[in-house]
Amino acid sequence: MDIAAALPEHARGIAAVHVRSWQAAYAGILEPDFLDGLSIDKRAAAWSEILQKTESRTLVASLGDQVAGFVSHGPCRDADGENRGEVWALYVEPGSWRQGIGQALLAAALRELRTAGQQEVSLWVLSANRRGLDFYLQCGFTRVDGSEKRFELGGREVEEVRLQLRNAA
Repeated sequence: MDIAAALPEHARGIAAVHVRSWQAAYAGILEPDFLDGLSIDKRAAAWSEILQKTESRTLVASLGDQVAGFVSHGPCRDADGENRGEVWALYVEPGSWRQGIGQALLAAALRELRTAGQQEVSLWVLSANRRGLDFYLQCGFTRVDGSEKRFELGGREVEEVRLQLRNAA
């Protein structure tokens, strides 16, 4: 497995991982019709734009010539997030779950955030996403009390909670 900075030519592979991981991870959480309607083509166009901007940095994990996962990180987007980094997205191809790819991507993102001077890192995860929540808790993140927020996503009301890793150095 290789981890490297995402390039524009990775957009479609990132999009495929993004869509398939949502469909697997959020089954039973989001409406089936919403998940079935996710489009790799539309996500690829969105990722092409994201990769051209400098608001975040995206890393890809590759197995051979296939994108197996990705992580996007940057400055914290929360109102109280000054001087804190944020993991914006972390997804792994469902067929590659539990093989260490997510941990390797998270470790690479944390190294880059520390190098940029971020001692604290946060992220948001759907409360009902037990697999994702457990993963981050096992990696040392803790829930931020009172951070829960509810909103509509894919035809259902969901709750998201902020997790934080202090002293990421």
